[in-house]
Amino acid sequence: MMLSQFAEGKYLPYVEEHLRPSTYYGYRNLWRRYFQPYGSIPLRDFRTLEGEEMLTAIVNEHDLCRTTAAHIKSFLSGLFRYAKRLGVLNSEYPMRDVVLPKARRGKQTHAYSVEEGLRMLEVLPEPAATAVATALFSGLREGEIRGLGWENYDGEQICVTRSIWHGEVDDPKTPASLAPVPVIPKLAERLNLLRQLQGCPQQGPVFPNSVGKPMCLDKLVRDVIRPTLEKAGIKWCGWHACRRGLATNLHRLGVSDKNIQAILRHSNVAVTQNCYIKTVTSDAREAMALLECATSVQPATIAPPSVH
Repeated sequence: MMLSQFAEGKYLPYVEEHLRPSTYYGYRNLWRRYFQPYGSIPLRDFRTLEGEEMLTAIVNEHDLCRTTAAHIKSFLSGLFRYAKRLGVLNSEYPMRDVVLPKARRGKQTHAYSVEEGLRMLEVLPEPAATAVATALFSGLREGEIRGLGWENYDGEQICVTRSIWHGEVDDPKTPASLAPVPVIPKLAERLNLLRQLQGCPQQGPVFPNSVGKPMCLDKLVRDVIRPTLEKAGIKWCGWHACRRGLATNLHRLGVSDKNIQAILRHSNVAVTQNCYIKTVTSDAREAMALLECATSVQPATIAPPSVH
């Protein structure tokens, strides 16, 4: 069986049936964009050497960053593990020992500061302002904001029960994502005002479109958020920049990483630390100032050279 036969006939249908829609579409796009020229390789002839050479060729041809290279390796690893589980391969899957090739660094992700967040809320109209405030002050993901219903909000906390991605309704990303999210008074005030504007509904989408269905947030960004912010000289960096901003701002306020993990509902604190908490320049300056104070307590001395 050729690589393309197994990927298109077996693996991608398996991913579509068993994994999240966003994962399926991401894997399908990876396959179509990068793997088509290599589809004629027989599975039984695919060794670690072929995996490493293929990955290196794809990275060099498309000038990919290291993160994308890791996604491509992950796709192939999953494909060969599935082939082994089906009995199509009887040997160890070949991607296990493949080393990522040298690749450029990806773009630095952004985390909105408190000041940036408040500036956005000053200029955005409703309901865009409350949608952005929900992202800034609760850390909900884009799909969770779209799937949020009034029945999930009791005035003090939000219970996330679903996520909507490109119209596909699904469970939240992980079991940890089902944990309730506390609502600070500033966000509660905005949500309560929005509820009043809608006639105080007890259920239904918090952010409905013109026909009462959950609003498409991509359309909201395109039609309202991005042009409004650009006119005010503010750059829109995406919903996840709000989520990263919450983690970073809580960290700057001295909140422990474990508590930040609980608020963002990550299953692993390492994800919170490595991907969401951003050390901003002012934090670095303050840290170096503390180091300077610590080192200036004792005057600097130069030890005489030792005599041998």
